[in-house]
Parts: sequence; C-alpha cells; structure tokens
Amino acid sequence: MNLWLRLLWAMLSWRSRSPLTLNEVSRRSFRVWPSDLDTFAHMNNGKFLSIQDLGRLDLMHRSGAWKTYKKLGWYPVVVATTITYRKSLELWQKFDLESKIIGWDDLAFYIEQRFVVDGEMYAKSVIRIRFLKKSRGILTTEQVAQAGPDGLGGFGWPWPRPELPQWVSDWAATTAMPKGKEPAPSLWQNL
Repeated sequence: MNLWLRLLWAMLSWRSRSPLTLNEVSRRSFRVWPSDLDTFAHMNNGKFLSIQDLGRLDLMHRSGAWKTYKKLGWYPVVVATTITYRKSLELWQKFDLESKIIGWDDLAFYIEQRFVVDGEMYAKSVIRIRFLKKSRGILTTEQVAQAGPDGLGGFGWPWPRPELPQWVSDWAATTAMPKGKEPAPSLWQNL
C-alpha cells in the first residue's frame, strides 16, 4: 500500500521540483516506513527495487521525456538489474535516492541509482531498460534517442554520448537471456 501512496505523491509533486535535463541526477527524499521492513527490522531488499521505480519516474517526468514517450505510445521496462547493499536502512531513517543515466548500447539504456544517507552511499544499483511500443514491438536506443518534437531528439541528449563503463557492458552480455523460445542453458548441468 505504501508504494501506491508514494506513487501518488510522486505523480502529484514532480512539478513542484526543479526541471532536469536527462544528463543530470534526479534526487528524491524518502523515509523508511514500517511497511518497508522485513523480519530483521530493516528495509526489505525488494523495497529498494520498488522505490527505484519512483526515482526513474521522477527523472523522466522532470526532464519532459515522459510526456514525449507517452504521446508516442512508448514505455520503458526493466530487463535486468544488479544491486549491491552496503548498509541497512532502518525504521524512520531518511534517505535520498539518486538516479542518473550512465549510458546506452544498441539495445538498452543503463541507469545507476544510489541510496544515500547524509552523503554516504548505502546501496547502489545499475538497471538495464528497454523501450516498448504499445502497438507491439521493441525500440532500439537510436529510435528512442532520435524521436521527439523538440529538435534535440525525444531523449533530449544534445551532449556527447556517455561511454558505458566496460563492467556494465560485460554485465549486460553475461546476464542476457536467450532470444525467442530457445531454452536457457542450465547452470546445474555439470553438477
């Protein structure tokens, strides 16, 4: 239930925060609620992933990209994520979620998101995102970057394209799923 309340607040409040360009960092403040806790009385690892959705939504809204993509019938989907936890977030603790696009390849965009308390990073993740069309189909990153009425491309990226860190490219290749109905190789075949 609390994610619905947070989502409603995100949808109602993004206009009150300053506009962003897509090469900037989106920062949203949150507090750990009782419903975020797991049996060990710290924020559940799944809640980190759910709250990250709100950070990406904030970046898209405040940059104006959401409006463009909605008009075109496009929407982003997460295809992979990796997260590293350094410290626990405790009940009522305030934290900031930072979200930034770190690059893209031919198929997907990559966003880094950090959970920060008083300047200290508690967790960090990288998310791989693809764009789909409501009319069915997958968009390439080039199609997404070139679309839009603003003359800069729907992605609004007039700056040099950021070079994707090599470890992110390696991670994306390692975690890629087989295409179509091809069965995935089993890790347990040799056990």
